[in-house]
Formats: sequence, C-alpha cells, structure tokens
Amino acid sequence: MTATSYASQLLSLLARISFRLGQFKLSSGGTSDYYIDCRTTTLHAEGGRLTGHAILELLEKNGVSAEAVGGLTMGADPIVSNVATASAWRAIEQPGSPLTHGFLVRKAEKAHGTGRRIEGFLCEGARVVIVDDVCTTGASTINAIEAAREAGMTVAAVVCIVEREEANGRPAVESAAQGAPFLRLFTAKDVRAEHVAQLDAAKQ
Repeated sequence: MTATSYASQLLSLLARISFRLGQFKLSSGGTSDYYIDCRTTTLHAEGGRLTGHAILELLEKNGVSAEAVGGLTMGADPIVSNVATASAWRAIEQPGSPLTHGFLVRKAEKAHGTGRRIEGFLCEGARVVIVDDVCTTGASTINAIEAAREAGMTVAAVVCIVEREEANGRPAVESAAQGAPFLRLFTAKDVRAEHVAQLDAAKQ
C-alpha cells in the first residue's frame, strides 16, 4: 500500500497500541481472532494528531473538498475533532488553506433543548465527509450518512480508518453513499501485518 508519512506513522501506532490477537466477539455479533480498538489511538495525543493529518491528506489525494467532517458518536468523535484541528493548523502553516469543521451525530434525537440529532456544524447544502474508525458491517457509518442527508447536507465522501473487508460492509456503505467515494486509510490486513512485523522485530 502507498502511504503518506502521516499515514505510515499512524499505521505503526495503530499496530502497536490498538491491535490485539485472540478470540473476540464483535459488535456485529460475529467472532474474530483479532480486535482493533482505534479509539486507543485516536484518543492518544500523537495518534490524534496523525489521524487528523492523515485523513486530510487522504481527502486531498482523492480530490475531495468539504466544509466539514462528521460521524456517529462515539467512535467518530475523536476523529472529527482531530481532523478539524489539523485543518486549523494547516491553515496557519499554509495561509488560505480551508478550515474543515466538525459535527457529531447522536444515535437518537435528544429529548431536551433543541432536540437536534446533529451537534456542531450544520449547514443545509454543505458538502461533508462522514468518518468512522472501523468499518465491519458499515451500520454506524450508514446511520451517520442518513442523518447528514436528513439534515440537508451533501455527502461528498465516506472515510474509515480501518476497513475489515468483511460482513458486506463496503457494498452496504457504497450503496448508502449513493456515488460518493468510500475511502480507507488501511485494511485490517495492513494493521495485522504491521503488528506481526513489530512482534517479530521485538524478538530479534
């Protein structure tokens, strides 16, 4: 796989602190001989920085422009914040670079206050990118896509940090995205291979 410097550093960190081998039950109901907890990395100080910049570079590489990124709480929460912050740092270092704001999608409308399901950026007609940490079935990603559309926003792309490449996740997300590209930083195989390489290096 071809990776930017940010992405390659992020992969190394993911493999070291977010990947585990063993027997695990997944939220999808299935079982797996490995587990990836991306939040360990996206909530890590350096991991968060790398996440934000790696996603911005992925969008830029694929020609995707958007006013905001958002996703379903809580897996997307640190990703959204990190991408928004990375865009602000980029705008300081490269004057004229656009800011990418953030929004979070509640799993259900709140029963008090404004009753909004979307918190943060909300602008009808705006181009947005839906982000998620791990895509297995794609259910949480699809939930966020639908919420953004219901709010009148246009989904320009969908991004996940790690795609497990199973459980019909990609076809389901691509169907919901209605032509918007579904991009990933890594496959689970990428992270697993890096994790095994790190274990082998530690034995030498």
